[in-house]
Amino acid sequence: MVTDDSKVLLHRFNWQRLWTISPGKCITSICWSPDGKIVALGTEDGFVLLHDVENGKMLRSIKSHDVAIICLNWAEDEPLSRTDKEDLLSYEDRTTRFFPPAPVMPRIGGLNSGDTGLADENEEAIQAFSSASCQRFNILCTGDKDGCICFSIFGIFPIGKININKVPIHVQSSGKRTSYRLQDVSISKVSLSRNLHQLVLLCSGKLINTDNLSLSNDLSVGVHCLHLDTSIFSNRKNELHQVSQQASSIQDLVEVVRASISMMSKQWSNAMNLFHEKFSALPSLLTAHGMESSSEDEFMSLLFGTHTSPALHQFLVSSLGEAGLKRIAKTIESAGRELRIVVSEHLQPAVEIISFRLAELRGLARWRSRFQNIGLDEKLMDGVTERVGMLVVQVERFSRVAATVLYLFQNFLSWVLKCVKILLSEPTDQVPSTNSELVVIFLKFLLDKDPIKQLLETDQIFEWDIDTAKHVEHLVVFGGFTDTKFLERSLAKQFSELEESLKEAFLMPFTTVSSQIHCQGLLPLYPVTSSDALSSTSTPASIAFYKDKDSQHNASSYSSTDYICFKIPDGSLNLRNFVAVIKDFCNSCSTSNTPSLSGFLLHIPVEYECVDLSLYKTENLSFSQFSRTFPANYYNLQELEALELQLDTDYGKVRSVPHPLSTPLAVSASRGVACIFSSRRHALVYILDEDEDEDEDEGSEME
Repeated sequence: MVTDDSKVLLHRFNWQRLWTISPGKCITSICWSPDGKIVALGTEDGFVLLHDVENGKMLRSIKSHDVAIICLNWAEDEPLSRTDKEDLLSYEDRTTRFFPPAPVMPRIGGLNSGDTGLADENEEAIQAFSSASCQRFNILCTGDKDGCICFSIFGIFPIGKININKVPIHVQSSGKRTSYRLQDVSISKVSLSRNLHQLVLLCSGKLINTDNLSLSNDLSVGVHCLHLDTSIFSNRKNELHQVSQQASSIQDLVEVVRASISMMSKQWSNAMNLFHEKFSALPSLLTAHGMESSSEDEFMSLLFGTHTSPALHQFLVSSLGEAGLKRIAKTIESAGRELRIVVSEHLQPAVEIISFRLAELRGLARWRSRFQNIGLDEKLMDGVTERVGMLVVQVERFSRVAATVLYLFQNFLSWVLKCVKILLSEPTDQVPSTNSELVVIFLKFLLDKDPIKQLLETDQIFEWDIDTAKHVEHLVVFGGFTDTKFLERSLAKQFSELEESLKEAFLMPFTTVSSQIHCQGLLPLYPVTSSDALSSTSTPASIAFYKDKDSQHNASSYSSTDYICFKIPDGSLNLRNFVAVIKDFCNSCSTSNTPSLSGFLLHIPVEYECVDLSLYKTENLSFSQFSRTFPANYYNLQELEALELQLDTDYGKVRSVPHPLSTPLAVSASRGVACIFSSRRHALVYILDEDEDEDEDEGSEME
C-alpha cells in the first residue's frame, strides 16, 4: 500500500506488517516484479525505485523519465513461448567459473547510502538481484505523463525508449491508408504481453490527421488505445538476455569502482589534511624568527647534522610533539591499510571482472548475424575493451605508487619521531641515524607533490619513474592495445574515459531497439471536451493478456488475447455509468483484412460504483462485434449491445460493507481475493470463490 504522504507499507494477508518505508519522493505508481521479490515504485520526478520485498531496502534508483511516471508494468518471458532451438542457443555466464563472487560496495569509513545508484547496506540482496543468469528474461515498462515509454531488461538495463507524440500511426480503412499522430499525450496504462510480442497502452491526447489537418476537430481529443509492435523483444530475447546479463553486471561493477575511488580519495584526503595541518606551523615559525629558509631546507640541515634552528626546535618540541607525530603516523598507517583493502577486495577484482565481461561482449559482437541487429557494435566494443585494459594497468600502477609513498612516509615520520625524542631528552644537535636517501626523496618530492592524490584526481597529471613507464608500455603492447600514452593520465581520469566509452557502446543497442518499436494499430475509445482535464489517473482502466483456451502447450500455437477495460466518463458518447470491455485488439491490428472488434458495454446500476476493472472471470461474458471505421466516426462503441448488469443474480455475489469505502479496490485473480479500503482507515480482504459461504468471505480486517 502507498499512503497519501507516499509512505510504502507491505503486509502479509494475515496483516503482519513486514516493513514501512518513506522514500522521500512522491510515489505516483507501483508494481511487483514477476517473481514477487522486488517492488518497483515510480516517482513524480521520473525515478524508478526498486525495493527488496523481504526488508524494504532500496536495491536501485534509476532515472528513467523527466516527469512523473504514471504507470508500471513488469512482464516476464512466458515459458510456453520458448522453442527448443532457443534453448540450444542459451548462453552460459562463464564469469563464475573463473572469478569469485563479484565484490560489493566498499563500506570502510562509511560511504553514505545513496551516494551511488546502488544500495550499500544489503549486499546479499544486491548479489542475488544482479545475478541475471538465473533470471527468466523480463522487461519493466514505464510510462509518464508526457507520453514517453521506457523499457528496461531486468528492471535495470535500459534497452529502449519511445515518445508516443513522435510515433507515426498508420490506419488502413476502405482500402486507403491514412496517417495520424497524437499530440499532448499522457500515458495512463501499459501492458506487455507475456510472449513480449506486443504492447497495449491507453493514453489521452489529441488525434491529428497528418494527411489532412482540416479533418482534425474537437472530437479527436480523447482517450485512445494503441498497439505497439514489440516483436524485437520476443524475436531477439536470447540475444538481449545475453547482452543485458553482461551489461547489467558491468554497470553494478562500475558503481563498485566509482565508490572505491571515492572511498580511497576520502580516506587519503583525511590523512593528508591532518599531515598538512600539523606541518603548516613550521613556515609560520620560520617567518616569526626572521628566517628565509624553507621547511625542506630545515629538515635537510637536521638530516645531515649541521644544526637545529630555534624555529625547527620549537616546531618539533612544542608545536608538533611526540603525541602529534604518533597521531599522524597512526592516521597515515590507517589510511594506507584501508587503501590496500579497498584496492585488493573491491577495486581490483571489480575492474578484472569488468574486463572479462567486456571481452565476452566483444566476442558476441563478432557474431554479426545474431547481434548486429540489436546494436552490439564490434568497433565500439573493441574501444571499450581497450579502455578497461588500460584501467587494469592503472590500478596495478596505483598499488605500486601507494606502496612506495607509504613506505617513504613511514621512514620519514619514524626519523622525525626519533629526532623529537632526542631533542626532548638532550637538546643538542645530535640526530639519529637513518636511511638518508629515503628521507631526501621524501623531502625533495613528497612535500611538494602528492602522487596518490594526483592519481585519484581527474585534473592532475603525474608521471612516475622512467623504468615504470617502460614497464607499463610493455604491458600495454602485450595486451594488444594501441594507446601507450595513457600513463600520463590518472586513475580517476582513466575510469572516466571508460565510463564514456561504456555509455557510447550501450547506447547503440538502446537506439537500435528503440527504432524497431512502432505502432501497429489505433483504437480511439471515447472523446472528451477540451476543457476536461486529461488526467491519466482520473478514469479507471485495466489491460490484461490471457492465454487462449484453444492454444496447445507448445510455442508454435501459443497465443494470447488482450482485454481492455475502462469506465466511460458520464456524458461521453451519450452514455452514463457504463463500463466497456474490448478483446482481441492486437490480433485485429495484426491481420491485413482488419476484422471487426468484439466487446460489450456493462451498465452499472446507480447504487454501485465501479472502482477496479481487472477481469477476474470472463466465461459468462457475451461479446458482440463492432466496427472500426476511419475517418468518418472515431468512436463506434455505441454499436455494442448494452447489458444490464445484475450483480446479485447473474454475475455473482454482492458484499455489503456497513461503512463507506474509498478507492482503490485491488483484485488478485491468481489468489482469488479482493482487498478494499474503508473510509474509517480499515482494510478488508474478501475471498472471491463462489463456493465460499457469506460468513467466511471476509477473511480478515486491519486498522
